[in-house]
Amino acid sequence: MHDQGEATRRDFLRGSVAVLAAAGPAAMMAGCAESSGATGPATRTAGRRGSGRPPVWAITCRDAHLRETGRPDSWSALKAIGADGAEVTVDRDLACNHLYAPDEKFSLASTEAIDALGCRFRDHQLKVSAFCLGNRFDTHRDEEIACTVKTAEAAARLGVPAVRVDIVPRSWKGAQDEFRKYAAEAMREIVRQTSHTNVKFGVENHGHATNDVDFLRGLVDGVGSERFGVTLDTANFYWFGYPLERLYEIYAEFAPHVCHTHCKSINYPVEDRLRQRPTGYEYGKYNCPVYAGDIDFKRVGGIMRAAGYTGDLCIEDESLGKFPEQQRADVLKKEIDYLRSIARSV
Repeated sequence: MHDQGEATRRDFLRGSVAVLAAAGPAAMMAGCAESSGATGPATRTAGRRGSGRPPVWAITCRDAHLRETGRPDSWSALKAIGADGAEVTVDRDLACNHLYAPDEKFSLASTEAIDALGCRFRDHQLKVSAFCLGNRFDTHRDEEIACTVKTAEAAARLGVPAVRVDIVPRSWKGAQDEFRKYAAEAMREIVRQTSHTNVKFGVENHGHATNDVDFLRGLVDGVGSERFGVTLDTANFYWFGYPLERLYEIYAEFAPHVCHTHCKSINYPVEDRLRQRPTGYEYGKYNCPVYAGDIDFKRVGGIMRAAGYTGDLCIEDESLGKFPEQQRADVLKKEIDYLRSIARSV
């Protein structure tokens, strides 16, 4: 996230959102069809409503991992690992700096830039499963609200169902309960300003605040909107210190509120799995790909299926640096294949 120039961006961010919402996905798709001959959205992972079958979950990857594949652009990287699409990171200046292609920059800063981004995914029959924000509400409240609203407007235009938000008291000096109330108020304002959209906001269980089940429960209740829920990070509750068996109870509690995921895992020694551990205990040593960890993703998938989840399963692998560069694409592909097998089996 960039901290420069927040005040100068505020009017721009707030002044352009209505235009984006009014146009909607149809306008962007018409532009794609005109430029590329495309006729409709990618359907490989569309939900099969009315068929009596459960919705098909898209299997996606965080855009921050794509350069690890060694491919020349984000689209060929996604194809190489077999992903259906990507979660796209958006900075406060609306740049999408983790997406890459020769001589191209990507952002949500204008209607033209949004449409160009959508067309690039569409041309390759890939999808943006969510936009990802790293908000700092405690230090830049007004700018973060404006950025989040603008991102949601872009999501509505492109048909992206969710925006991942971050609620972490990085510089907060008061009590945690007061921060929760402060954050809930900011999110209620964002929900209010985007009431003409269907875009959902998923707070990630992340850091010391939202990994605390009591804090997260109070935050969801405090916002009190069906459009505010959770970006479920499967490993972060484990990182926080909860015992392995406790995780599945937590997943089940919040599953009805989940609108997006980060799928990752940890492989602790047997003696550490069922005990309460210190927060962050040996994470760098024991984090691992989803197929190699302690978390039973078939069990997770069953919980999510029972809750009626219709979003994606998105790879976030913080262990990639442990592997030689030439192996990282294969690790990501194996994770994609693993999650796809889970999605088909539950």
